[in-house]
Amino acid sequence: MLHAVDMPAPVPAPGEVLVRVHAAGVNFFETLVRQGRYAEAPVLPMVPGVEVAGVVEALGPGADAGLLGARVAVPLFAAGRGAGGYAQYVAVDAAFAFRLPGRLGFEDAVALLVQGLTASLLLRHSPPAGKTVLVMAAGGGVGSLLVQLARRAGAGAVIAAASGADKLALARRLGAHVGIDYSEGGWPRQAGAGADIVYDTVGGTLTQAALDALAPGGELVFAALGRFALSPARLEAMLMDNQSLKGFALLPLLDAATLAESLASLFALAASGELEVVRGGSFALEDAAQAHHALESRRTSGKVVLVP
Repeated sequence: MLHAVDMPAPVPAPGEVLVRVHAAGVNFFETLVRQGRYAEAPVLPMVPGVEVAGVVEALGPGADAGLLGARVAVPLFAAGRGAGGYAQYVAVDAAFAFRLPGRLGFEDAVALLVQGLTASLLLRHSPPAGKTVLVMAAGGGVGSLLVQLARRAGAGAVIAAASGADKLALARRLGAHVGIDYSEGGWPRQAGAGADIVYDTVGGTLTQAALDALAPGGELVFAALGRFALSPARLEAMLMDNQSLKGFALLPLLDAATLAESLASLFALAASGELEVVRGGSFALEDAAQAHHALESRRTSGKVVLVP
C-alpha cells in the first residue's frame, strides 16, 4: 500500500545538493515493486521513486555554489539511489543534478530520465539505421520516445505495437509507419519480410506474439527485466530461424560520460521541439496510489508524474 506520511526534510551531506521536487516520475516497474513482483525486493517501509526534477534550494559543504537556485533533473537511479523520489525534497550528490534548458519544463524533463535514457540507449545498443524495427508499447513513455528517436536514427520503417486505436494513432502521429493492435490476435509480418529488430519493453506473453513479426535472422532486444517468458521450445524455434536474443539493462550502460552526453542531447531535442514528450497524467503526491492504478490499468499514454 502507498500512504503519504510526514518525514523530516533531508539535510545535504558534503558534496550534495537539496532539491525541492517539482515533478517526480512514476514508472511501471514501481507498480511491480509495490506488488513484490519485481526482480529485486525492497526493504520495507520505503519511499519509491527513482527520478525527479526541481530547484536546488540548499548546498552541502563543498557543493558547487553555482547550482544554488538552478533548475535540475536528478536520475536518482544512476546515483545509486533505488528510491526516495516520491517526496517534496531529495538530497543527492551534486554530480547527478543536471541543469535544464530554460524552455524545458520539469514534467517533461522527468520523462527523459528513465524513459528517455532507455529509448536512447536501446538504439545505441542495437542501431536501427536502414532497418525495419518493431516498437512494443509504442504509446507508452519509452515507446513514444523510441518511435521518434528511431526515425531520427534512420530506421527504414517503424512498426508500432500498442493496445487500442488511440495509442496506435499517437504512434503514427509520432512517426510510426505501421500499427499492430495487441488485441487483434495473430501478428502477421508487416512491411515485407518482417521486423529486423524488436525492441521489447513489455515482456510476458506479448514477447511470444512479437516474435511472429520478427524476420528470419532478426534480433529480439529484451528490456523487460523480470518478465521474460519465452519457453525453451520458442527459443529453439528462434535458433532454427537464425534469430538472436539480446538483453538490455540500463544501469550498466550509464557511465558518467554516457549519462551526461545522453541527457544533454535529450534535453536539447525536447527543448527545441524536435522531440515530443507525451504526458500521461499528473497526480498530487498524496495520490500516488491512483497514479499506480492508472499505469496498471494501461489507461495512460506517455509519462505519468507526481507533482508535490
